[in-house]
Amino acid sequence: MTTLSPVERLAAQVRTLLGDGPFPPPGGWTHMGAVICDASFHAQRKYEVQIRPRLLQLQSAWPDAATVRGFQARLSMGDLAVAMKFNSPRKVATAQDITDLLAANGVDDRDDLHAWLGDRANRVALREVKGVEPKTVDYISDLVGRSHVAVDVHLRTFAAEAGVSNLRYEEPRAGITICHHPTTVRKPQRVRLRKISSRGNRASLPRCLHP
Repeated sequence: MTTLSPVERLAAQVRTLLGDGPFPPPGGWTHMGAVICDASFHAQRKYEVQIRPRLLQLQSAWPDAATVRGFQARLSMGDLAVAMKFNSPRKVATAQDITDLLAANGVDDRDDLHAWLGDRANRVALREVKGVEPKTVDYISDLVGRSHVAVDVHLRTFAAEAGVSNLRYEEPRAGITICHHPTTVRKPQRVRLRKISSRGNRASLPRCLHP
C-alpha cells in the first residue's frame, strides 16, 4: 500500500471537501492603492469587517491612486492612516515601502505588477521590504491574478485538522496547488477559510478564490 506524503494527504483532504473544480478565476483589485493597502493592512484583522470596507472607501476617496504613481503622489500629500482610518504606523510604512519599490521598478498598474511578479528576483526584492513575508508576496500575487496560495494560520489549522501538521511554508502551499483545476495549467486558487456545515463532521475548509 502506497504511503502518501503530507502534501498528498492535504491535497486529498481538499479534494474530498471541494472536488476537483473547475474553480473561479482569480479576483482581486485593479486599483493599485487598494492592492498595496490590502497586502499591507490585512494581517490579523477581520477582513470583511475591518479591511474590505476601508479599501472600498479608499478607492472612492482616492480615485487618482489607481496607479502606483498616483498612489505614491497621494501618499506624499495625504495621511494614509487617516484615509484608511487605521492607526498603525508600521502598516503605513510597509505600504509606503512597497509603493516606493514598485515605482522605482517601473510598475504602475495591475498588469505591470502581474508581469513583474513573474520574475523570481523581483519576488525576492519584495521580500526585502520590512513587513513583507513569503505569504505577503503570494497574497499580492493573488490580488493581481497570478493565483498563488497564501499560506496563513487558517490553512495551517485546516491542515492540522486533516492530520497534517508542522509543515514548512511550501508544503501546505503545494498541497493546495496540486489539487486545483484539472487542466494542464492547474491554476491554484486563493486560500480563504470558511465554515462548512457541521453535518457529517465536515471541518473548516480553505475556500478557493471568492472575490
